[in-house]
This record gives sequence, C-alpha cells and structure tokens, in this order.
Amino acid sequence: MRPHHHHRLKPALFVCALLTGIAGQAVAKDVADAVYINGKVFTADAKSSTAQGFAVKDGHILAVGNSDAIRSYAGKGTKVVDLHGHFVTPGLSDGHFHNEGGGPGLDLSQTRTLADIFAAVGAAAKKAQPGDAIVSNSDWHEAQLKEKRLPLATELDAVAPNNPLVLVRGGHEMILNTAALKKWNITKDTASPDGGEISKGANGEPTGEIFDNAKQLIQLPPAKPVTTDDILTTQRKLNAFGITSIRIPGSYRGNLFEDYKLFGQLRDEGKLTIRATMYLPGFGTRDPAKIHDMIVNSGLKQDGGDDWLRIGGMKLLVDGGFEGGHMSKPYLEPYGKGGKYTGLTVVPPANFNAVVKEVNDLGWRVATHAVGDAAIDEVLDAYEAANAEHSIVGKRWTIEHAFIVRPDQIARIKKLGLIMSVQDHLYLAAPTLKKYWGMDRASEVTPVKTFLDNGFFLVGGTDSSVVPFNPFWEIYHFNTRDTISDGVYGADQRVKSRVTLLRMITINYAVLTGEEKVKGSIEPGKLADFAILSDDILTGPAKKMLKTKALATYVGGKEVYRDSSFH
Repeated sequence: MRPHHHHRLKPALFVCALLTGIAGQAVAKDVADAVYINGKVFTADAKSSTAQGFAVKDGHILAVGNSDAIRSYAGKGTKVVDLHGHFVTPGLSDGHFHNEGGGPGLDLSQTRTLADIFAAVGAAAKKAQPGDAIVSNSDWHEAQLKEKRLPLATELDAVAPNNPLVLVRGGHEMILNTAALKKWNITKDTASPDGGEISKGANGEPTGEIFDNAKQLIQLPPAKPVTTDDILTTQRKLNAFGITSIRIPGSYRGNLFEDYKLFGQLRDEGKLTIRATMYLPGFGTRDPAKIHDMIVNSGLKQDGGDDWLRIGGMKLLVDGGFEGGHMSKPYLEPYGKGGKYTGLTVVPPANFNAVVKEVNDLGWRVATHAVGDAAIDEVLDAYEAANAEHSIVGKRWTIEHAFIVRPDQIARIKKLGLIMSVQDHLYLAAPTLKKYWGMDRASEVTPVKTFLDNGFFLVGGTDSSVVPFNPFWEIYHFNTRDTISDGVYGADQRVKSRVTLLRMITINYAVLTGEEKVKGSIEPGKLADFAILSDDILTGPAKKMLKTKALATYVGGKEVYRDSSFH
C-alpha cells in the first residue's frame, strides 16, 4: 500500500459549475478536502495568471479561482485555509541537484577566511590519530573566503603536518597537503593524466590542487553507505525552501542505483515528500559498450516510474568545472602552462560521439555537462551526428551548465531543439571565474537573457552542493546579476521578468521531465504540490528574495513542512 499515491482524477470531475441530473435535479459539485482563499496564487498556467485561491481533493487541484468561487467547494469536513494575502507558488524544483551538502566529513561551509579554514583543519587534526586521513565535505568554495583563493599544501601543512588531508571542493576538485601528496606519490615529476590536472607552482612543485581525472590518483576512505535517513534529511531541507521536485543528474550521495532503491523503499512506505527524476551515471565513460551494459543491465526504463520516482535518461560529461571548463581561448590562470591552458577534455570527441550514438540507438536521451564553449562544440557535434541517425528533436535532450556560449552556436542549439539546464554558479563563484577567464568572459556566465532572447527553453537549478540549493538566490541572481562577494557581473544578462524565472523552476521543469500534464502549475487535475512563501517574489524588492523562505510546503495536498513562525 502506498498511502501517498492517488489515482489521477478524470477531467470530468473538475467541472466548476453545478451539473443538471437526468431528472432535472441539481447535482452538487465536488466537495474539496481543503480550500485555500484570500491569497496571491501564481498558477504558472499558459497565461501565467494569478488567482485568489484554489481547492484540493484527493491530492489534486480541484478548482482555481477567486475566493468566493473557491469557498463554494467547502462542505462538511473541508479544511478552510485563509492565506491572508500570502504568495503561493506551484511546488518549486531544482533541475540539477546532487545533494544538499553536509555529511560526515569536515564542514567548511561556514568558513569565510583562510584563517577559518586553517582553524577547522587544525581542530580536526588534533582529534585525529597520526596518519589518519582527514577529508572535508564538498560544499564550500574559495569565492566565499575573504582572500578569494585556495589554500596551498604548504599552508595546510602548518596546521595538519601528520595527517593526509583532502579538502574536497565541489564535484571536480581536491586540495591536498604535503602528507597527502606523499601518501599518493604525487610529485613534481607526476604527469597530469588525460582529462585531469595537477596544479604546479613556479618551482614545478605541486600546489596541492588536483582536479577532474587527476582525482583518480588518490583513494579516499570508503564513504559511509547512504541510508534512508540521509534521504529523509535531504527532503526535509528541500521542503523548507518550497522545493517539491528534484532532478538528480547521475549522482546523489553514493551509488545511484542503490540510491534509487532507497528512494523507492521510502516511496513504498509512503515517506517520500520530494519527487525525484534520476539520470544514469554515464559521466566520463568513454566506452559505448559500458554505457550499453549499464542501461540494459539496470532493468530500468527511461520515463519509467510514477509521480514520485522516475528515470529521466543518461548523464554524460565532456569537460571540467570552474577550473577545467574547456574553452576556445586560453585561461588567464595558466596552471603552470605559460598561458596555453584551455581547460580539460575529460572525454575526447571520438569517444563521446560513440557513447552518444549508443545512448541514442537505445532510444534514451542524453544530458551532458558542458561548461566552456569548446566543450559545447563537442556536444553539438555529437548531438548532430546522433540526430542524423535518429532524430533527437523534441526528445528533451539537454546541455547542462553552458557557462560560455558563442553566437555561432546559437542556431545549432536551436535547430536541435535542446533544453538548456542553467544554474546560478556565478552568484557564488564570480571572483574565481574572473581570475580564471578575465572579467569579460566571467560576465557572460551564464547568458540566460541571451538564451531567452533566442527562444531557448530553459530550466533552472543550482547544482547543489556545488552551489547552495536556494531557489530564491537563483531567481535573485538571474534577475539582478548580483554576486555574493563581487558586485554585478554582466548587467546586460539581467532577466527583468521574474515570472519567466519562476516558470523556469515550476512548469518548465515539468516539461523537461515529461510531467507537464501532471504537475508544475496550479491547475485543475494536477498534483497539489505548492508552497506558501514569506514574500511576493514577483513584485517585492529584489534584495528581499535573499531572505525569502517557505512558510508551508505541500506535496500531493499533504503538508510536509511548516515554518515555526507560521500560524
């Protein structure tokens, strides 16, 4: 028995008027389980209309309209909720979510200076046994630090001389101290592996920074197995932001296939309060046979599942992250390469083309991580070749991130009908990207207005835990182009319409996952996923969005979160 599941109500039940029976007698309209009145309800329907209220029955939206009309759906036992003018949105989504951050490792998320980093590392070293590895959580970034730079191995040695130290930063990079460099035999003579980089200083010695395929040179202690409690923690944190749906591109916390089973277990127990669409972890795989086996042996079907848990396709990757995005022009930050560094090709074009062909041959869709413009060239070449064999147009293929896009790539993207999955990395990482690429290029990251002006279909997200999963920060950044620590970057990319931005994380998300007939807007027949917010994010001062929160969140008509201040 799945207590959260309800049969979808037939359209005939959503008639907002009295019907006349055969004998001429009036037949009463449906009585709602709950009605919500006197609010400002953003519906995300085709006209982006607003309403005063709505009615809910059997976990679905029964009717939408003004307060008087909605009151008429209240009968004996109906819960009547006066919204007192509060803003209501369809359940929010995160279109590119890995996890919420945190975990059992060293927490650096609250550090704001290098001194904070050294203090946290020093405290951990004092507690550790000599020789034990110290590993951090990944949810921090040097742009949050006053100094706006990474610590060096030699600096970390001063506070952790006797323990191999690995500071995991985001999904692509690690910073090691000297003990860790020695433990894994990384020296000035160690060559950077294909698709990876060992950063070296002017003296040729490793600085401690390694990224992408160079991470394979070290073996971290096995991570603690993911548990259902971890997932329950995730969803509690997401629900507190009004988030009701997430798209997990290839990795959550552990092995995606195991994670999928745990999500399914919680669904079967009626404990899920977040709807998840997962993509299989193709990542840096170069061998199409491995991709074939992964899909076939998984026993999973693309778009298979239900309203709680679905499989969306295959996640691939061609370049690195902030420090390894593949560009057509060199970085300013040379990584000891004398100004010749242009980022990383994590999967070479011939391999990527073959993998994309295999996925397409199997009838699956692809979502590819591509940061730099040269990486996008690689993706487009492969997508066009696949499209020539079996059309991918209209099949919800995506490019994930797309930090830098050249004008000549616009028409190619549009011809393939790609969906662009965009996130607010610049909000956090602006100073670092300026250091890598210069202010002009950094100001182009991510060109959301250009995408919209060219008619692209966009879905928003955060890439948490690389960037905090705050949907209101995301809207604020795209609306203002302001950044946490370095002012406005690329004012010409401001998106004035907050309605457009809110649609990117409501109805557009549902289109991307193929669920637009089921959720993503507050319309009759759809799942009653919605959130009552502390602020009107469409008309209030932009800065106010930075402190906006959910007062209450509902999934399938059931309250799954309530702020302690909301009565």
